[in-house]
Amino acid sequence: MEEMRSPKVLSASTLKGDRVTNVNGEDLGRVEEIMIDLERARVAYVVLSFGSHVRGKDKLFAVPWEVLSISHHDKKFILNVSEETLKEAPGFDKDNWPDSADLSWLTDVYACYRCMPYWEG
Repeated sequence: MEEMRSPKVLSASTLKGDRVTNVNGEDLGRVEEIMIDLERARVAYVVLSFGSHVRGKDKLFAVPWEVLSISHHDKKFILNVSEETLKEAPGFDKDNWPDSADLSWLTDVYACYRCMPYWEG
């Protein structure tokens, strides 16, 4: 008989502010928000602030949940994408967030990270 594993459940607020690094452990930025698709009951995307070396300190970036992994023991997220992808990623001003209901914008975000949009699956 297969053993049932307990789900790993955390509140979104405990993840806010967590570090984001690349696979080499280099600091990329921090988690600012986790956006939930209420109709589909899942994470739509994670909002990250990257260091100014990537695209400017007043910009935020939407990243599909699927491209992030979590290092539980280090309490950080790992983003395994190229620096070129980060430089091309659609960002937005921290004082002017995109319309979360705009699927064309979110489709572009998912395309940038080469992910199939979850609402198409």
